Amino acid sequence: MNPFHGRHFQGEIILWAVRWYCKYGISYRELQEMLAERGVNVDHTTIYRWVQRYAPEMEKRLRWYWRNPTDRHLWHLDETYVKVNGKWAYLYRADDQRGHTLDFYLSARRNTHSAYCFLGKIFNQYQSIEHYSKNGNWTQILYEFKTEQGQIFVFARNRAVAKHLPIMAQIQPNQKICFQYSPNFKDSNTLYLLTGLSLQN
Repeated sequence: MNPFHGRHFQGEIILWAVRWYCKYGISYRELQEMLAERGVNVDHTTIYRWVQRYAPEMEKRLRWYWRNPTDRHLWHLDETYVKVNGKWAYLYRADDQRGHTLDFYLSARRNTHSAYCFLGKIFNQYQSIEHYSKNGNWTQILYEFKTEQGQIFVFARNRAVAKHLPIMAQIQPNQKICFQYSPNFKDSNTLYLLTGLSLQN
């Protein structure tokens, strides 16, 4: 049985709100503002009901992960459409290697500005993380973000085949682009689609 059946919001959004409240000891109104910054408009009284309903079960299920911490050195960008209060919205999400959500951003539109805002939040929280899977839709944004922030990112192998070729126009002349070769691939075009890029100064 789905524990989130009948809720207006996605389960992972509810769990994130509960986690923030339990871990950081912030107020419900502060949490309401934090969610609003990520495109989720919810009243603080609703968050209170979420905490009362899901916090005990969440604590029970997280005990194993506290004993076996997740390696967050490698993480992935994900994006999908979801329904919130009967309306379609675009969900940007960062997952660790086990598929657990590190952070998210809910937007009414799928555009460069929304993705850029999401990346800013991610890198502010996980500055030590340098690895993530490459998605063709993100390539230009990632290069622009690297140029402005002075970050060094390494693209790991995709979890799925990229649907679009990366946009290379933003690459600076002094940056070296390296393919992560695999002995199973001899064709450079196939390799370009199936593997990530290593971007180094």
